[in-house]
Amino acid sequence: MKKEQYTWEDFRGIIARLRAPEGCPWDRAQTHQSLRGCMIEEAYEAVDAIRILSETGNSENLQEELGDVLMQVVLHSQIAEEEGLFNLEDVVDGISRKMIYRHPHVFGSVQADTPEKVLRSWEELKKKEKGDPAPEEEIAAVPRCLPALIRTQKIQKKLEKYYGAFQNDADSFREAREALDALERENDSAGAGKLAGSLLLQICNLLRLKGISGEEALADALENLLKIYEIEDSP
Repeated sequence: MKKEQYTWEDFRGIIARLRAPEGCPWDRAQTHQSLRGCMIEEAYEAVDAIRILSETGNSENLQEELGDVLMQVVLHSQIAEEEGLFNLEDVVDGISRKMIYRHPHVFGSVQADTPEKVLRSWEELKKKEKGDPAPEEEIAAVPRCLPALIRTQKIQKKLEKYYGAFQNDADSFREAREALDALERENDSAGAGKLAGSLLLQICNLLRLKGISGEEALADALENLLKIYEIEDSP
């Protein structure tokens, strides 16, 4: 089956064959549920490949990791087709319709000549498309599988929007200092864990109010720490 250049249809056929009765036992055993960790891992590896590209100019790793992400999309679609839920054509059709609908400034006559205007238009169209959920519904919809720092900042943004909470950096500085002081005195591990959580919550908010991603800030700090000890990540 070796070819000089495989096509999109070749790839779909490969995934279908892996899932066929005579295919691979591991691939045949997979479900949407069992593949959740793989999807997360492959997405993170693709993000790390972007870092490698920006630092080294080497694109080979990104090409490979994007292929692994694509495999997850096609594999889930193949499983769904076997279950009679939807197929890859439905996935492609759905995202194509969404992109056309959410970009009337490209595929229609709407004017949006800045990224800010595009985002406002996107949110307005999303609200028309999906309705206007209650605040608690919108907050509850923030995925639980997100890293805690990312999820915390997303929820804090919505809490500020709907309830006026977490909008004052002075309050967060005060509560962070109080939690830090209490943590220094706390000897019970359970109590220390709660105080640490409160401290991280306020630090996340302070970073958010300054337009800083907590996830990226911590990742950058860790990379700087590794450099101090002359430890380099392997690409």
